[in-house]
Amino acid sequence: MQPEPLKVGELARRTGLSIRTLHHYDELGLLSPSLRTASGYRLYTQEDVARLQRILSLRQLGFALEEIKRCIDEPGYSPVRVLELHLARAREQLAVQQELCKRLEALATQLRSAETPSVAQLVQTIEVMTMFEKYYTPEQLQELEARRQALGEDAIRQVQEEWPRLIAQVKAEMEKGTDPASEPVRKLARRWQELIQAFTGGNPGIEKSLNTMHQQEPGMGARFGMDPGLMDYVGRAMAALKKPE
Repeated sequence: MQPEPLKVGELARRTGLSIRTLHHYDELGLLSPSLRTASGYRLYTQEDVARLQRILSLRQLGFALEEIKRCIDEPGYSPVRVLELHLARAREQLAVQQELCKRLEALATQLRSAETPSVAQLVQTIEVMTMFEKYYTPEQLQELEARRQALGEDAIRQVQEEWPRLIAQVKAEMEKGTDPASEPVRKLARRWQELIQAFTGGNPGIEKSLNTMHQQEPGMGARFGMDPGLMDYVGRAMAALKKPE
């Protein structure tokens, strides 16, 4: 026996969402109630509520509403798959919290025994903790996490391994004095763009944050061989890509 459909106010009260949010989802075509009363009031069926759960799972995974709208009906994002993704994210968050507890306990143990962590250890830890939060908005960090989930660990590892090789190839061309507008360098610049695209997902805001971070934190790029001269060389190759052949 099917349960009674829920009016929008009842669904909002029981889920903790606002009526405004549910109306917004309806306007976007993301979640439109299957039924309406004779006087036009929205009625949400069991299937509608199940769809809402999938929407919220994807939202918590960092997907933007437009992305959810595009993918929610695709076979690859079945209800089971969405739950699996959300469960994996919850487990990762739990693992992070457990690791944090271990680190805090280790620090507490040091302090109990009158040992003090070195300044270098503390500074390096803080640097890593705050770097991304300094340059990316919470929404951008969520989207980056969603991209990481979508790409998978194997693909991310392959990209991480390719970056040093690509940087070395560009540096070699620069040191040879190769014109950045030449085809060999343009080819490397195209691949550079593709790797950035894989990271940003084509989001111009994330790409801007990435560029700002590299400009403001030259030491980070230097660790990977991306000195200002190299970045200028790559920039000229990128500009050459925009010009007609």
